[in-house]
Amino acid sequence: MHHKKTFSVFLILLYPYLASLAADKPNVVLMFIDDMGYGDIGPFGNTVNQTPNLDRMAQEGNRLTQYYTSNTACTPSRAALMTGTYAARIGMDGTVCFPNEKRGLNPTELTIGDAMKSVGYRTGIFGKWHLGDQREFLPLQNGFDEYFGIPYSNDMWPFNLNGHRHTKETYTPLPVLRQNKVVAYVSDGADQSLLCEVITDEAVKFIKKHKDQPFFLYIPHAYVHLPRFGRLDLAKKAEGDIDRATVEEVDTSVGRILDTLEELGIDENTLFIFTSDNGPARGMSAGPLRGNKGGPKYEGHMREPTLTWWPGTIPAGQVTEAITASIDVLPSLAKLVGAEMPADRITDGKNSLNALLGNAKAKSAHKVLFYEIDAIRRGNWKLVRGAKGKFELYNLKNDLGETRNLIEKRPELAKELNAILDSHAEELAANSRPPGMLDHSDFLISEPGNLPKLRDYLGMKNFEALERSNLILMK
Repeated sequence: MHHKKTFSVFLILLYPYLASLAADKPNVVLMFIDDMGYGDIGPFGNTVNQTPNLDRMAQEGNRLTQYYTSNTACTPSRAALMTGTYAARIGMDGTVCFPNEKRGLNPTELTIGDAMKSVGYRTGIFGKWHLGDQREFLPLQNGFDEYFGIPYSNDMWPFNLNGHRHTKETYTPLPVLRQNKVVAYVSDGADQSLLCEVITDEAVKFIKKHKDQPFFLYIPHAYVHLPRFGRLDLAKKAEGDIDRATVEEVDTSVGRILDTLEELGIDENTLFIFTSDNGPARGMSAGPLRGNKGGPKYEGHMREPTLTWWPGTIPAGQVTEAITASIDVLPSLAKLVGAEMPADRITDGKNSLNALLGNAKAKSAHKVLFYEIDAIRRGNWKLVRGAKGKFELYNLKNDLGETRNLIEKRPELAKELNAILDSHAEELAANSRPPGMLDHSDFLISEPGNLPKLRDYLGMKNFEALERSNLILMK
């Protein structure tokens, strides 16, 4: 932790120099959706959900058809994205972070926010953090200048009758933070139905505030994670389908970001990346892929709908088939803006900037792709630990849906891939480093107290929302 504090002081002293250094560098917007599947949006084949802004993003930019999250579930996925490192290597795999947990992202890890700040960027995060809710683990201590959002998943609230998995007790109220301070709480479904819009509001304000200086904007939406709620106007537009309504509100968020960039005249100096954290949860779609959020590491579990957009730089209508991964985002952005990757530790990501920018000749930087320690892909061949724990072998070129197990026909290939996967697991275990771990932890809030409900904090009243499972009217 001392290392990060020293680094932060160093940046403050150097800021005037860094600001001039960053003057000609592009802005970067990274939108990270929660639990959206490969088949949930128009650019990846969905014909039910209306996603005109994402369709436009694909038409004007780059569609990556083989982009993979590097770890699944909320906390591991975000840890891998932010650090360019497998979550297992940095102690952030396994279960997600829960409220009042002593564990969090080790502040000595270099995040995308740290990297961008090191070359003079203004950094902001608006949305769901989920890398630890103790002060030492929050965004402002991990490379971000500005933060508004929720510290963990939107189902970690009193209405989740399964209770807190660690204590088995009822969840405490779901806090809303501005910077390091709790300013409101998510009280019910009506408040939940505001989470996408208010996060977009804050992101738009950030862009307008920093339009004249390079910025990195990270938007990890809480949508479309369960529970899902839609305000009545959005539900009506989606013909009463709340799952569809939440996807379409994400699309509206994308449109607002695109429009803001264009209105301010900074669209041609901004790279916009859209992707998701893991495969689809209940009610979402993996499209042609097998699997979903849980279970074995079939394609639907880890291949994500991903788009990049940068007018004048990324060719319109580009389709990139090069294999890329979420751990590649940090080293790729570091290459783009001239930031240094840490030389004192192992990171796992590769520079995949050519693929992200839609270079027609882009080749994968990965000779093999690891799906945590449960599957491996080399070329078109994939070995995966299946539903019953036994390995299965597929040729993805001929069988994208992973329906024809070829392990009995190619036992030697399966054995070879299994040996590489075992070596990978051994290497991770031998070269891991600890997460952040505190001796003591406190709930951000244990009771609402005098805190306002989110809608009251925003000055919004007299609206209603529908919940996806039983369509209970919420006011």
